[in-house]
Amino acid sequence: MKPKQLRIPSFRNEREEAAWWDKHREEVEAGLRHAIRSGKTTSLREVLAPQKPVKLQPVTLRLPTEDIATARQLAGMKGLGYQTYIKLILREALKKETLKKEASIRK
Repeated sequence: MKPKQLRIPSFRNEREEAAWWDKHREEVEAGLRHAIRSGKTTSLREVLAPQKPVKLQPVTLRLPTEDIATARQLAGMKGLGYQTYIKLILREALKKETLKKEASIRK
């Protein structure tokens, strides 16, 4: 039996979105199971299989306590751990700087 199609509303902020997904988790999971069984989607294993594993290197940073507190607060609003959040911000900043550098080289 096909589960009821969920309509995903527009959200004012990430907290509201997280609350909606949490409230509708069982329905979303039922829909995903149905889609997988019917061949309308791929499994997570199939999606991740072609990706190369990322080599990680541990790094120790000394950051101001204030910055860590801010990262914890912002990460909590997104439902992430603060270290994961800091890694995401760093990756975005590095990507942005790389694109700027490449653009300046092309000029």
